[in-house]
Amino acid sequence: MTGLNYTVASMFAGIGGICLGFKNAGARLVWANEIDKYACITYRENFGCDYLVEGDIREIHTNDIPDFDVLTAGFPCQAFSIAGYRKGFEDDRGNVFFEVMRVIEAKRPRVVFLENVKNLKSHDHGKTFTVIYDALTNAGYTVKYDVLNALEYGNIPQNRERIYIVGFLNQKESEQFKFPAPIKLNKTIHDIIDIHEKKPNKYYYSNSKYYPMLKEGMKRKDTVYQLRRIYVRENKSNVCPTLTANMGGGGHNVPLIIDDHDIRKLTPNECFGFQGFPDDFKIPAGLSDTNAYKQAGNSVVVPVVERIARNIVEVLRKADNKMDQEDSEISIEQGTLFTKVG
Repeated sequence: MTGLNYTVASMFAGIGGICLGFKNAGARLVWANEIDKYACITYRENFGCDYLVEGDIREIHTNDIPDFDVLTAGFPCQAFSIAGYRKGFEDDRGNVFFEVMRVIEAKRPRVVFLENVKNLKSHDHGKTFTVIYDALTNAGYTVKYDVLNALEYGNIPQNRERIYIVGFLNQKESEQFKFPAPIKLNKTIHDIIDIHEKKPNKYYYSNSKYYPMLKEGMKRKDTVYQLRRIYVRENKSNVCPTLTANMGGGGHNVPLIIDDHDIRKLTPNECFGFQGFPDDFKIPAGLSDTNAYKQAGNSVVVPVVERIARNIVEVLRKADNKMDQEDSEISIEQGTLFTKVG
């Protein structure tokens, strides 16, 4: 039995970062939902699928969702983010978690995979996370969770911590699941950025009012900087700082670098690279940089998701192989008994 037998449904699919991680792990995507029309354009461009349902999840009846083994949901994180307003369930974006529970209770998948910002764990003194944890356990799931950084678990040079929550409907299967172990970071920013290549002029800051300040504060080509309106921050670890969904708003939220030509911000393609998307992942023609930056910042680090997904698939595969073996042994015993009686 291979991972291709395991089906995945994705809520708040975005551009498909979580979907890609599970697909790379051998699972089969059968349904996805996303409300943002521009994210849907990017998703279709890369997955060429007919299973993506564009629209508000609150308007989708669970009878219209096919059965599946694993439900994934990178439900909106802005309501819980340190960078956001931190309103949690008071924010409509936080309330959509209960749509996740509606689908879970109707479809009863074997596994639930959730991803969100690290701050989800501490939001509202832990009360928000307790609501989520209790909702899953009350629905019959055994839950494990961990905060993983892309630097340590994805071999991606971006400082990005996210909480991952995995729930198994079968407790024994949950006991077999483990989050992946840390791996060595051997990639640098130059595996993603070509500082020798001249990019379009729109990415350079030579005509910006901030240029004098940037020129004074940015000296190194081996790291990434952030413009904070009145100062520029250097990343001391020589990696990319956490990409955010509000990159591109006025241009000051996109990380900056020095290449062989001048000071510039990361391109959308480079931002996707810092999320671990492959080089052949397509940004649709005509998509604005503003939307492309938003999509990159809203997404996940694909290699981290893939490593978790592989462990999930392995647990399911071993459980099903064991069940097949036990069924086979029972059949042999019944056949032997029938022979003796006959």
